[in-house]
Amino acid sequence: MPTNGINKALKLQFGLINYENRYLTAEAFGFKVNASGISLKKKQIWTLEQDEQDGQVVFLRSHLGRYLASDKAGKVICGAEKPDPECRFLIVPQSDGRWALQSEPYQRYFGGSADYLSCFAQAIGEQELWAVHLALHPQASLLSVARKRYAHLSASDGEISVDSNIPWGVDSLVTLVYLDGKYSLKTCDSRFLSNDGKLVKENSNTTSFTLELKSGKLAFKDCDGKYLAPVGPTGTLRSGRCSKPGKDELFDLEESHPQVVFQAANKRFVSVKQGVSISANQDVETDMETFQMEIDKESKKPMFRTNGGSYWTLVTHGEIQSTATEVEVNTRFDIEWRGHRVALKASNGKYVCTKKNGQLSAVSDTVGDDELLLMKLINRPMLILHGENGFVCHHKNSNTLDANRSVYDIFSLLFDNGAYHIKSVNGKFWFVSSSGLVCSDGEKAEDFFLEFPEHGRVAIKGSNGKYLRGDQGGTLMCDGASVDASCLWEY
Repeated sequence: MPTNGINKALKLQFGLINYENRYLTAEAFGFKVNASGISLKKKQIWTLEQDEQDGQVVFLRSHLGRYLASDKAGKVICGAEKPDPECRFLIVPQSDGRWALQSEPYQRYFGGSADYLSCFAQAIGEQELWAVHLALHPQASLLSVARKRYAHLSASDGEISVDSNIPWGVDSLVTLVYLDGKYSLKTCDSRFLSNDGKLVKENSNTTSFTLELKSGKLAFKDCDGKYLAPVGPTGTLRSGRCSKPGKDELFDLEESHPQVVFQAANKRFVSVKQGVSISANQDVETDMETFQMEIDKESKKPMFRTNGGSYWTLVTHGEIQSTATEVEVNTRFDIEWRGHRVALKASNGKYVCTKKNGQLSAVSDTVGDDELLLMKLINRPMLILHGENGFVCHHKNSNTLDANRSVYDIFSLLFDNGAYHIKSVNGKFWFVSSSGLVCSDGEKAEDFFLEFPEHGRVAIKGSNGKYLRGDQGGTLMCDGASVDASCLWEY
C-alpha cells in the first residue's frame, strides 16, 4: 500500500483578482484577456503549469487551453497553443498573500484594469498585484509532502494530526473556506484550525491563512507570517517557527473519493474483518466496514477499495474477495440505483447476493431482497455542490437556491434509510415545490437520493423521480428527466 499520494493530486486551478476586485478573464474571441470578470466562472479559471527544467518558471493556461504571453513591448495575449519563451512567468509572492507576475524573458510586471492590461511595469505597484482564488472543489484530503502522511481530525486530542497512512473515513475530509482573499481549514465537525493548533468554532484572524505556491505544492501562511507544518510525533498541524516555506511546510490537496458503508438484508455491515472474504457479518461500522468507491473514468463503473489498499474482485464460483491489488475487469462492478437500495452486478453478469452465512457472491440472475444493499455515504457530512455554471448557494431574497454562484454555502447531509435529507444553514430542510423549484426552508425533511454516475460527480434525485439541475436563469430546479451534464455535480 503506497503511503504517499494514493489518490491523484488535484491540478491547481484558480482565479486571479486585481486591485479593482475584478477577475482576469480569457475571452474566446481573438484570444484577448481583460480584468472585467465579476465572479469566478469558466472564463476566469486558469491552470498553473510548471516548467520541467526550472521549477521557478510557471505557465498560465486559460480555459481554452491557450497560454498567457507577453512580448517585449508589454503587449499581453493568450493565444499560444504550446508554451513558448514569451509565456514564461515568475510568481513573486507578497506579504499579504497576493502575487505579482513577472515576465521571465523581459523582467517586467503584469497588471492593469479592465481592457487595459500590459506587462511593462518595471516595479510592483498596486495595479500589478493579484489575489488568488482557488477554483478547486473546496473539499479534499491534505497530504504533507515531507511526512507523506494525511491530515485528519483527532477529536480526542482536539487537533488536526498529520499521521494517517491513508485518508480514511470522515475525519480525513478537510474543507477550504475562502473569505476576503484568505483561506481557513474546516474540519468535518465544523471547527476551524487556529494557528496555535487548536480547533475553534469561529473564523477569525488566527484561523485565516494566505495560500502560497512553491513547486506546485501549497503552503499556508498565518497572520504572523509563519507557516503551517506538522509538529511532534502525531504531526499536530500548527504554525511553526519558519517564515519561509521549506519541505515541512508544503502540502498537496488530493481528490477525496466517496467512502461508503453497506448493510445487507441480514441487517449486518459488509466487512473485511474476517480476512479476504467480503461478508455481511458485523454489527458496528469501523474502518474495516468502510470502502472507497473509485469510479473508473472510461467505463464509469465503480471499484471498491478496502482500508488495506486492495480491491473487491470476482473470484471462482462467483465469490467476492478483497484480493486484487491492481484494477482489472473483475474489480469493476455495475451499480443499479433502486431508490432506497442499490444492487451490484459483477463482471460475470450476475447480481451480488448475500448468502446465509453473510458471504457476498455474484450468483443471481434477478434482484430480490438478498441482492439489495443499503449504501451510506460517510465522508460528506457537509455538502458543497458545484455544477456546470457554478456553486449552489442560498438566493439572497427568497427561499430558492442559485446554482451559478462563485461562492458556496455549506449544507448538512443527513442519512435516513437509503435516502438523504439536506439541511440549510438556518436549520430548515430542502424540499421540491409542485412547480419543481428546490426550496430551502422546509419545516420537515424530504427524501433525496444520491447516484454516482461518473468519476467525481453526483446526481441527486428528488422524491418526484426527477434530478436536480441548474436552469438557464441559474435557479436550482428538480425537473431533470434523465442524467445529463446539467444534472451532474462536483460534491
